[in-house]
Amino acid sequence: MTKTPPKSVKTTCPYCGVGCGVLATPQPNGSVDIKGDPDHPANFGRLCSKGAALGGTLSLDERLLYPEVHGQKTDWDTAFDLVADTFSKTIAEHGPDSVAFYVSGQILTEDYYVANKLMKGFIGSANIDTNSRLCMASSVAGHRKAFGADTVPGTYEDLELADLVILVGSNLAWCHPVLYQRIEAAKQSRPEMKVVLIDPRRTMTANLADLHLAINPDGDTALFLGLLKHLSDEGKLDWDYIRAHTNGFDDALSQAIKNTDDLMSQTGCSQAELSQFYSLFANTEKTVTVYSQGVNQSVAGTDKVSAILNCHLATGRIGKPGCGPFSVTGQPNAMGGREVGGLANMLACHMEIENADHRDLVQRFWGSPVIAEKQGLKAVDMFDAVADGRIKAIWIMSTNPVDSLPEADKVAAALRDCPFVVVSDILRETDTMRYAHVKLPAAAWGEKDGTVTNSERRISRQRSFLPAPGHAKPDWLHMVEVAKRMGFGKAFEYLSPSQIFDEYASLSAFENNDTRDFDIGALSGMTEAEFEALQPTQWPQTNEVASAETRFFSEGDFYTPDRKARFVAVAPPAISDGSTDLPFTLNTGRIRDHWHTMTRTALSSRLSAHLAEPFCEIHPADAKKLGIEDAALVTVENSLGEVTLRSLITDRVTPGSVFVPMHWTDQYASNARVDKLVIAKVDPFSGQPASKKVPVKVSAKNVGAFAFLVTLKKPDLSDNPASYWATARCEGGWRTELAFASQRDAMVFGERMAAGLADDPNSEPQTLSYNDPVSRGHRLAAFAHRQLQMALYISVQPVLLSREWMCQQLTQTFETAAEQQKVLAGRADSSMPDKGQIVCSCMGVGANEIFNAIQQGHTSVKAVEDHTTAGTNCGSCRAEISGMINVSLSQTKIAAE
Repeated sequence: MTKTPPKSVKTTCPYCGVGCGVLATPQPNGSVDIKGDPDHPANFGRLCSKGAALGGTLSLDERLLYPEVHGQKTDWDTAFDLVADTFSKTIAEHGPDSVAFYVSGQILTEDYYVANKLMKGFIGSANIDTNSRLCMASSVAGHRKAFGADTVPGTYEDLELADLVILVGSNLAWCHPVLYQRIEAAKQSRPEMKVVLIDPRRTMTANLADLHLAINPDGDTALFLGLLKHLSDEGKLDWDYIRAHTNGFDDALSQAIKNTDDLMSQTGCSQAELSQFYSLFANTEKTVTVYSQGVNQSVAGTDKVSAILNCHLATGRIGKPGCGPFSVTGQPNAMGGREVGGLANMLACHMEIENADHRDLVQRFWGSPVIAEKQGLKAVDMFDAVADGRIKAIWIMSTNPVDSLPEADKVAAALRDCPFVVVSDILRETDTMRYAHVKLPAAAWGEKDGTVTNSERRISRQRSFLPAPGHAKPDWLHMVEVAKRMGFGKAFEYLSPSQIFDEYASLSAFENNDTRDFDIGALSGMTEAEFEALQPTQWPQTNEVASAETRFFSEGDFYTPDRKARFVAVAPPAISDGSTDLPFTLNTGRIRDHWHTMTRTALSSRLSAHLAEPFCEIHPADAKKLGIEDAALVTVENSLGEVTLRSLITDRVTPGSVFVPMHWTDQYASNARVDKLVIAKVDPFSGQPASKKVPVKVSAKNVGAFAFLVTLKKPDLSDNPASYWATARCEGGWRTELAFASQRDAMVFGERMAAGLADDPNSEPQTLSYNDPVSRGHRLAAFAHRQLQMALYISVQPVLLSREWMCQQLTQTFETAAEQQKVLAGRADSSMPDKGQIVCSCMGVGANEIFNAIQQGHTSVKAVEDHTTAGTNCGSCRAEISGMINVSLSQTKIAAE
């Protein structure tokens, strides 16, 4: 009998705002095969390393599978009744502003819509905000100031059609890899295409750039003010566009002239670099400026956006093929949240809380008893209100503010003291979940159904292909059940996501008449089958005009009262000379293979293979001055606290600056929640916090002994003498880095680990150990049933051995004592080759394999790809491979000389 092949389901990736299409195919063995959807217009089959590894993140091991109240398992009715009753009583006693929702760009548009409707139209407060506040709120504010609406004018195709792509504060190669691949492919086909990177760090994206401006932190405003002045001086302004479609140009230019006397000091760029950049922009008609968190996450983020938009408006380079400013979002549904009013300062469908006509329109459409009349509390202010008692009940959905918000320790303290905290999430344990009075198990990616909108305004379906485990339910259903119990049942009689989408699409068209940019009225009225079959669709989709891929504003027609764009006059932020007590500038951000607070990516051993522990990038000159060795431990601190990290000495950062990734939590490291150091200063217009310019000091951490541990089972690190630890999944088990105040503490830890194995009734471990009096090192390995259970390597210096090779030993069978001794030695031989640290996560190719290929004469990235398969899937590692080739060739040249 011929077996029916598994059915593939078309869905959308749950990571960044690129919004890649995914083909998910459940397999008979319970696994899920993941491939890029070749028909999806965002990615055309491409996936990044994170997307390609989605199948490895679907484990149920750490899932929250049933509701809990005060730590005790309960049923849904009890949980929903308690949430509804507590919120209702709190509102009755203290008013609607005493409660809040904090939601997430990880939830679906339908979830967002129900939450926004419940809070703003039925509770009557605008105290609903989203973690998207942390990544793109300044873009929203800039768009609204200039365009009158939060409109992204262009499309991804513009990145390929442009003759000049400017990347500002965006490490596209690691944070939006598929867009990077699209630009890379376009540049390969048209080598005359130019790419400029504007970023304080020389990130992997610089590998594609013709020019890298290592700008001072917050120097972007001055840079683009200087550009506007240059365009005026060189006669490169589009006066026809300015006169016909804009207002306020003279004031904007006057401010630019007034504030660009010392551009070299303000920007940190040389005159030659400034001249080259300005000339490229002035003389290249088809120019796209892509900007992301390096622009947005600033106390001057909105002004930076305005300065960029001014330059595009002044040259009429907007809304045309290959032209325009382009904000790329960090989360899969940040745009969807903006569309449905998930921000505290917006109403649904891009309507404005401060606009009485909009409030009336939304209230009439919803038939709601009230409507929020003023902006609610934005993320940082919201948790300040939790801390001081103004907010007495908060519902947190699919996000982890104890790790991601600035001054994160204060957030933790606020939740600890809050009278009532509800958390909906998929994981049983997160740093935020520990403060929940009520825990609600949510459906995860692959189990839930609805829509998301990507950075180019394209609505795509997320479809379920797995049953929800245990008692997990989708977020929209959580809120519907609570709304019914609060007495609002008639307005929340949804039975499916398609019904919610239909209402949302209808609202977008309601009394619109082209007065609002967001209109998807043509998508209302779909049947369940039509919603199920919905193809990726870019808005607007109006009832009056059938739209294909649409750009905005090439002929003006903005969404201001006079339909003209507004130039915004801005000035650069004041330059700080720094502090002798806090001489370093901390920049936080993402790395290639991890995502947000690791609640998904940490479930994949493949994604931890590249960078498995938190680190601090520091310049060689600074490291030498401070006595910091490579791979040693450092302390980064300010008045808010301190974190402990592995040193990574590199000239990718400039002297006086350090970079620390924002992903690590208390679940995976002893002390690496870097956002607790970020000061809660926000942009005055957007409320977005500044996560890229934090004053800190850095020092070497005194360590008595280092250790590396591999274990078959997750190690219990809750009570151990280590002064530092970081743990991650690896092939076959777990890998853990440790440091101790003394070698004796390390030995005690090893003895406890071995004793814990001996307590296992199913195991009769054989323990081997070795002491090296010369290096003062100690090694311990335990085997049972011919399998390695644990191995611990202790040294007074950072432990030098191949982590990848050691992890592989957890999957081997050891027949003889001699084979076990090789593990104790920590060295590979010809029978078990060492591939080295993983460089290509997609294909599992290590550094040793790549260097071997280079030594064999494969001295181009393409040649290394053909020989090793590294870089042949998502391509995110190509920049690293290129760097390895350059290092290897340089060393060969030096040796020859």
